[in-house]
Amino acid sequence: MLINTVKISNSRVISKYFAFIIGRRTLTSLCEPPSQLGDHKPKADKQSWRQGYNATMGDPNLIFQGTMDRFKGITIDSCKQKDFTVNFAEKLERSLKYWKEVKNRGVWFKVDTKDVECLPVLTKHGFNFHHAQKGFVTLYKWLPDDEQDNVPDYSHTMVGVGAVVVNDKNEVLVVSDRFAMIPGSWKLPGGYVEAREYLPDAAIREVREETGIISEFQSLLSIRQSHGGGFGCSDIYVVFALKPLSSELHRCEMEIANVAWMPMDEYLKHPHVHETNRKFVHKYLFFKENGIKIDYEKALHQVLKKEYILFNIEKCEW
Repeated sequence: MLINTVKISNSRVISKYFAFIIGRRTLTSLCEPPSQLGDHKPKADKQSWRQGYNATMGDPNLIFQGTMDRFKGITIDSCKQKDFTVNFAEKLERSLKYWKEVKNRGVWFKVDTKDVECLPVLTKHGFNFHHAQKGFVTLYKWLPDDEQDNVPDYSHTMVGVGAVVVNDKNEVLVVSDRFAMIPGSWKLPGGYVEAREYLPDAAIREVREETGIISEFQSLLSIRQSHGGGFGCSDIYVVFALKPLSSELHRCEMEIANVAWMPMDEYLKHPHVHETNRKFVHKYLFFKENGIKIDYEKALHQVLKKEYILFNIEKCEW
């Protein structure tokens, strides 16, 4: 790295050095060896949970090394640091001073379970807990005094899917949960979306897991939103129409008490069917009768080069 090559260690000297160079070269190019400056594009750090650029700065023996993002934030991963907890408090103070001098806006510490002894030091220096997952916890600190902290909250909405599956006999696929709030009630198969799973794929998976039925996508039907759900989160429930490709039922014994193909007329009048579930089936009938379908297509983001899906309403024959 360039900064290590010229053996700059004093934070004030680093600040002046950056101020002199920054007008001619990008911050990311400063972090490359001199032979690679110019049209070199920063290499994405696929291990980081934040999209950003490799921007390791300063003397690694004096300050923490991290990954720079496009918002001028820096993420420090404890698993990528040498002797992370050694002289932690002193190194943190030097690092904070340096990051303020080079105008970083936010600092994130992703702390592995084995390194949790540093957490009291981080909170003492103004870091707040942002989110936690299995194996690590992430804290952050907002640095600018003249800008309002605009770091978004972590996942505050849980996403689930359900499916209206109707066979050639005009029967609806229904399940009765083992742990239902209303014992013995019938509902549509469904569940929570898994990480990095598209919504239609989640609905198809949940139907297969709960009932054994293989199915394929037909249309998006409805979206329900509510607040005050699990873990204090908001909740979004997305309902799809799926076409069954098999008929033999195999219930998930861990979650499902009963599974059945129920005649649609019976389902719409059944006393143990929640009104909202009846509405989803009515929407299915409305779409089918009016030749309406909400289909989806896969596309690639022109800047991020990431795949996404786009839902569109169109006329069609069911």
